[in-house]
Amino acid sequence: MLGTLGSPRAGRIDASSPAPFGWAPLVVLFIVGLVDRIEANLLSGVLPHIISEWGISDVAAGAIPTAAAIAGAVVAIPAGYLADRRSRTRIIAVVVFIWAIATAGSGLATGFAMFFAMRVLLAAAENIDNPASGSLLADWYPPVSRAKAYGLVRVTTYLGGIGTLIGGVLAANVGWRNTFLIMVIPGVLTALLVWLLREPRRGELDRVIAGGSGTENQVTVTPEPTPDSVPVTDKVPFGTQFGQVIRIPTLIFVCVGLGLLTLGLAGVFYWMTTLMVRSFGVGTDAAGSLSGLITVVGTLSGTLIGSWLGRRWHGTRKGGRLLAGGGGITIGALILAVALSMDTLAGLTVLTILASTSMSIAIPNMTACLADVVPASARGLGFAVLQLLITGFGAFGSLIVGIVSERTGSLLTGMYALVPVMVIGGLLTLGARASFERDAQKVLDAARTS
Repeated sequence: MLGTLGSPRAGRIDASSPAPFGWAPLVVLFIVGLVDRIEANLLSGVLPHIISEWGISDVAAGAIPTAAAIAGAVVAIPAGYLADRRSRTRIIAVVVFIWAIATAGSGLATGFAMFFAMRVLLAAAENIDNPASGSLLADWYPPVSRAKAYGLVRVTTYLGGIGTLIGGVLAANVGWRNTFLIMVIPGVLTALLVWLLREPRRGELDRVIAGGSGTENQVTVTPEPTPDSVPVTDKVPFGTQFGQVIRIPTLIFVCVGLGLLTLGLAGVFYWMTTLMVRSFGVGTDAAGSLSGLITVVGTLSGTLIGSWLGRRWHGTRKGGRLLAGGGGITIGALILAVALSMDTLAGLTVLTILASTSMSIAIPNMTACLADVVPASARGLGFAVLQLLITGFGAFGSLIVGIVSERTGSLLTGMYALVPVMVIGGLLTLGARASFERDAQKVLDAARTS
């Protein structure tokens, strides 16, 4: 029944179940992430039409994603504050509706300034929902299935090629303005779907797990948080809470590690199509298709493998998920270095897919680990710190490659400059294994006494 989406089965939390609240909440949040990425990436598909209509320069067109990234970084921490103090399902529903408004505004824009503002608004709204989504998943799914849950939701971040494809096809057939207006429909429908989700009590699942795996406790679920839903956060000043979060060693290692990975990936894959055109003389259509293939195949494969490894290694190896994710990043970065040295397009494509697959193993595992080491009352803020770093780092990847390329006269050299950065990111996440078990146990101990 739609009105009970996200409610515990039979009114009770079964700590032995991998999905005590069912899989419907995960499906809804997956749809949210997918619609988010499609709406955000429509721009790249319709960009030639926009440049032609308004006669804007490449610099002005390129400034849109930079301004969007800055806007996303600015709202990240306030979004975490809201996620720890307000109904998370309502936050996401309202934000998705704002996406729809911004998408409509993009299609109705009377000039480039208005269009620019709508894209920045869309980017800011996208970052507001991430902390709330990350916090909710930890209250719906126990550690044993968190890698799967976070993996399926986070993988949507890397499926932007779908939006580019849809944007290009629709713009060619119905015009770029109608393309944005058409995408308002799934945005509004998704907002309504999220509104039907029931808000779980913060930390209730942690308390059940801390009290003994396999037991069942009665849980009260209300449409919106009641005063006792967030007893800790309401009493702790934001400054104190923020200080507590950033002093969690595992969180810092994971966030910085993923930030460095994002810096590298954003730079390398932004220029991958151009590298193929310049180095192998292929057309932009073929190069773009290959770049999209690499991203989609590598990301999906790595996420599936990462979810499987995370489930098998969690609890059987010290920091098992960190071992899988950090090892995947490190090995993938080294494979990428070899891929960039290939003198054939086939060799570059195959090895880059392998590198992307290896690095994507981190997607489900790192975010699941983050949920394990941050208390339920502050998880929104924890995921906000992650979002701030990956958004901030990612904004400069393409710029670094461009600067090095211009100064050395070699695009390949610019891309190679980011390989050591990704290796360092992988090693940092591997280093988090030393503190993970201790930080995760603190969360369970706090839940047991709350």
